[in-house]
Amino acid sequence: MSANILDGKQIAKDILEDVSGKVSELKLSGWDPKLISIKVGANPAVDLYIRNQRLKAEQVGIIFEEKEYPYDISANELQAAIANFNVDPQITGIFLQRPVPESIPIKTLQKAIHPLKDVEGMHPTSIGNIVYNELELGPCTAMASVELLRRTGQDLKGLDVVVIGHSEIVGKPIAFLLMAEGATVTVCHHMTKDVADHSRRADAVFVAVGKPNLITADMLKFGATLIDIGINRVTDEQGKSRIVGDSDFDSCFAKAGWITPVPGGVGPVTVSYLMRNSVSAAQRLKSHYEAQFQNTVDSTF
Repeated sequence: MSANILDGKQIAKDILEDVSGKVSELKLSGWDPKLISIKVGANPAVDLYIRNQRLKAEQVGIIFEEKEYPYDISANELQAAIANFNVDPQITGIFLQRPVPESIPIKTLQKAIHPLKDVEGMHPTSIGNIVYNELELGPCTAMASVELLRRTGQDLKGLDVVVIGHSEIVGKPIAFLLMAEGATVTVCHHMTKDVADHSRRADAVFVAVGKPNLITADMLKFGATLIDIGINRVTDEQGKSRIVGDSDFDSCFAKAGWITPVPGGVGPVTVSYLMRNSVSAAQRLKSHYEAQFQNTVDSTF
């Protein structure tokens, strides 16, 4: 037995085709979706992500603009810049490139972005909306991960799922999203006594910890789905480096029913969800301004 590969590149392509159509509709109505990418300090690794984001944005017709600020910028200065983007009607989406300097709390910046322009889905309002199953602007990685499980064709209602890792941007949102789908969810973390005891019972396992080879075949039941969200750079005995996930892919591939590769699994779908969120934000902003205009007209007459 060997697992079916969940091809993130193909799934992302399908999502981007849908996004492209919605962008065209917005443009016909006079709205040009525009993304602002905020980067603080020089970071070559982040530049690679930005190039990929720009490529996908241009592919679907979204305007993409980079804003780079010096590493020693203050939190107040950065918040002021974000405030200007918030009130600019031509900007429909804002997102932060990580990492940011330790001197600036990331949550402070996430809160500074207006919820209507929060294409990362990380504003407290966006996170809170997940609890109420309002998913227009959910966290991109979490939504991409659940989309991959959905693409297996399994009925998520009643599915026994284990999420390993409980971060605010991945693990916890995944759990809420799955519960909204009717799945039975267990969340494991560094204080969980026996992670393998939980994962061996699961129909699907999500892992987002940042530890290579954390998940091995003996931690899965036969036919389970494994969604590997980890991104780790490892170096072999010959000194060659490569990117791997949080699972021992070869052993898990022989036991799982479905599995995501790293790279090529969750990553491409996450970028496509950033574009999807960008369209959702533009649509919501359009409705917001149209409602304001109508209220002004109504109060005039």
